[in-house]
Amino acid sequence: MPIPQARDLTATRAQLTAWLQRRLPCATGVAIGEVGLPSGSGFSNETLLIDASWRENGTPASARFVARVKPTAYAIFPEYDLHRQYRTMDLLAPSGIPVPRMRWYEEDTSVLGQPFYVMERVDGVIPSDHPPFTTGGWLFDATPEQQRALACSALAVLADLHRLDWRALGFGFLARPEYGATPFEQQLGYYTMMLRWAAAGRAMPVVDATLAWLEANRPADESAPSLVWGDARIGNMIFRDFRPVAVLDWEMATLGPGEVDLAWWLVLDRYHTEGVGAVPLPGFPSRAEVVAQWEERVGRRARDLFYYEVWSAFRFALVLIRIADQMTEYGIMPEGSGFERNNPATQMLAKMLELPPPG
Repeated sequence: MPIPQARDLTATRAQLTAWLQRRLPCATGVAIGEVGLPSGSGFSNETLLIDASWRENGTPASARFVARVKPTAYAIFPEYDLHRQYRTMDLLAPSGIPVPRMRWYEEDTSVLGQPFYVMERVDGVIPSDHPPFTTGGWLFDATPEQQRALACSALAVLADLHRLDWRALGFGFLARPEYGATPFEQQLGYYTMMLRWAAAGRAMPVVDATLAWLEANRPADESAPSLVWGDARIGNMIFRDFRPVAVLDWEMATLGPGEVDLAWWLVLDRYHTEGVGAVPLPGFPSRAEVVAQWEERVGRRARDLFYYEVWSAFRFALVLIRIADQMTEYGIMPEGSGFERNNPATQMLAKMLELPPPG
């Protein structure tokens, strides 16, 4: 499901060449090859692949960069704070969580029309969303032992993230007190706002009923807050030799119970199997094994996990409302498809809460 590319890549190459020359004042002969676009998934941001070369003190140098540009057309989220993402990854660099090296943040919109940041490119492979990695591709073709090594090492990174001292690392800026008093109240307030924005006056029966359930059943005591990735899944990781070498896509990063990420991990696993009519990869750990591994590495029991799985499926449903509208706007999906109401996330929610099936 490719999203149409509106940017003139030839002009972009010239713009980035001039910009990089300013960022490397001691360099001469700065040149950028053809600007590329990544293959695979990605609905919420614009990504550019850049191969650059120059000379410094007469010595040839080169680097491979990735630029993330604030969306210029259709937005999946009601706000898109690119500097927040840049700052999150930059602060993670000394933590042991593998992230690309962040190089520059550019807020001057005269360069590419929107703010953007540049990071070093990390070599490796990413499990595909389209088509799902559970139906074909390099991970599907791997041995069960390789699949298990990937899944378990990726989950270990997630658990390590939840063990970080987020205060000492400076992640207090992720708090959103305008949406609530506690970290999870803030999440609930933000996504309640997002539902109103995404629905745009339309009735969303399953999602509306789920929000009422979430408000009525909110855990009385939250787990101690941690740094929350927000989009915790292997499709947002780069792997080499079936081990994670970079964690990507921090646009949903926030503070809150680590169970929020664990539940999202489980819900997206469920989506990539029953949601697409596939079976789990033979080497992947079961749901119980995933929870047990996370608990052992974090050092505590997972609390209120069903609640946070409902919460994750609810957030996934909001994202799919916007993706449905995006694909309709771009002519990829026909008008009146109903996908914004009847999709894998709303089907999952209906099963979880015993609601009338969507559609």
